Amino acid sequence: MEAEFRKLGDYIRLPMLHLAIFVSGTGSNFRAIHNAVLNGTLDARLALVVASKPGIKALDYAAECGIPAYVHSKSASVAPLLETLEGHSVNFIALAGYMRLIEPEIIQRYRNNILNIHPALLPSFGGKGMYGKHVHEAVLASGAKLSGATVHVVNEEFDRGPIVLQRAVPVMDGDTEDTLAARVLTVEHALYPEALQLFAEERVDITGNRTRITNYTPT
Repeated sequence: MEAEFRKLGDYIRLPMLHLAIFVSGTGSNFRAIHNAVLNGTLDARLALVVASKPGIKALDYAAECGIPAYVHSKSASVAPLLETLEGHSVNFIALAGYMRLIEPEIIQRYRNNILNIHPALLPSFGGKGMYGKHVHEAVLASGAKLSGATVHVVNEEFDRGPIVLQRAVPVMDGDTEDTLAARVLTVEHALYPEALQLFAEERVDITGNRTRITNYTPT
């Protein structure tokens, strides 16, 4: 059962992040975020899962965990989604393998409170069409010696928002897109909850396209 709060000393602190997780596939980063909530390393409540289509594994996982879910199809109006987010008291959004550009109305309503994770070191290997295996193919084709994961704030352009955290992963001789993807994904699962916790602790200041994090030591 999802932990709704954490006990800190003699006090009970309710999570300040009421998260909606946006998904399009298996939801491995969704699971990593949920596990961080359950083990007490992320002060958040998973208020809602938003899927871009029905029948995906991430929705099965949400149902197993008793997390409310909503399907927002490509042709649907954004108004019902906004109402659903507000109805579940969502104040922060995490994109976890969500394969669509977020509507401007959502970005405006949740400005600087939407994060995404990208499987490369932005601003390299980002932008339209750079997702999934296409990113890793491009990294290998470039001859780069480093790849990694980037958590960034979402704005109106693909992969162009302020960078919050990055972590590098070596590109090994003999790597394929699958082996590189697996190595990067392991880092994603650790980095994303860490970035969300910085927002839960109100330690991220955003000015223009830059972020400043107070009292941060990389793990």
